[in-house]
Amino acid sequence: MRRIIKNAKIYTMSEFGILENSDILIEDNKIVEMGRINGEADDIIDANGKLVFPGFIDAHSHVGIYEDSMGFEGADANEDTDPVMPQLRAIDGINPCDISFSEALRAGITATATGPGSANVIGGQFAAIKTYGTRIDNMIIKAPVAMKVAFGENPKRVYKEINKTPTTRIATAAMLREVLFKTAEYMSKKEKSAAKNEDGPEFNIRFESLIPVLKGKIPLKAHAHRADDIYTAIRIAKEFNLNLTLEHVTDGYLMLDELKKEKYPCIVGPNLAGRSKIELKNLSFKNPGMLSKNGIMVAIMTDHPVIPIQYLVLCAALSVKDGMDEYEALKAITINPAKILGIDDRVGSIEKGKDADIVIMDGHPFDTFSTTHMVLVNGEIAYKAEK
Repeated sequence: MRRIIKNAKIYTMSEFGILENSDILIEDNKIVEMGRINGEADDIIDANGKLVFPGFIDAHSHVGIYEDSMGFEGADANEDTDPVMPQLRAIDGINPCDISFSEALRAGITATATGPGSANVIGGQFAAIKTYGTRIDNMIIKAPVAMKVAFGENPKRVYKEINKTPTTRIATAAMLREVLFKTAEYMSKKEKSAAKNEDGPEFNIRFESLIPVLKGKIPLKAHAHRADDIYTAIRIAKEFNLNLTLEHVTDGYLMLDELKKEKYPCIVGPNLAGRSKIELKNLSFKNPGMLSKNGIMVAIMTDHPVIPIQYLVLCAALSVKDGMDEYEALKAITINPAKILGIDDRVGSIEKGKDADIVIMDGHPFDTFSTTHMVLVNGEIAYKAEK
């Protein structure tokens, strides 16, 4: 299908910047061309007077795996019976029929990284998915996209309640190191036996699940609010030469000099929430802007359902109100999360060859009175406002 969006102000979130009074040509599910486009089309969308953006991306949520209004029956994010569960896959617990997906679409959020919670030292595999669809297998952008690990209060609290290790930060770090060491040993034995055409070690699904982490194919997605936990995450990543993304980073603005040196990307939030535990005492909307101004790549998250996913853009707007550059805040919900998640070849900006995930709005998204006119996902109209 050939579709043209015409006469729009286009925020490409790429090197092309902002295009005034311009068009986008979509064929099938891809962006084919931008500029002034003439010719026949199956559908022409007149966006005169409207602003166009790439679909917004929430880099850290639990959408679909914590179902809305369900309680225990819809809570599938934490298998808190064993602190080390790398073999768990988000895609096996996501319900695409959950109402949160349609709420995300109406807010212009077309993609998210969703997955296990932070009860465990290793919670399992995150997936990057579209928010539009009825079958999760057809919504996947990349799975696994990261391996969730957690430091700080959450594993301590969960396992103290059942009198099981870990109940301290030092035990959390030790358990993570142990399984990484064992995975490295398992991987080495597999490679040596394969080279000799011999039988390898007995299959171990936990180690198999961690091999992509040790090979640098996916990062550790490290839940860490407090400075000491952030440093522990970095320390372990360096010990094993792992890719790492820092999640939450509540104390980030208090440790700017060190984070500038390290250059790990930070997925910040959820800031539109109460200080429900001790490690959140420094929670501030100043954090994303201060990190960004110091050259750190920042994405903004909702941590849905902590903050409902449809308020992602509001979180970015409030970060601007507290000092973040407006364009950097737009990047923090578009191209930055795409780059951090390793899916920027498909989403995050309006460029030739990328998925046609596009948001058309009647005003700037950081103006709370602006409304979403239309959302396209893979070139299909996924949402259209009622007249």
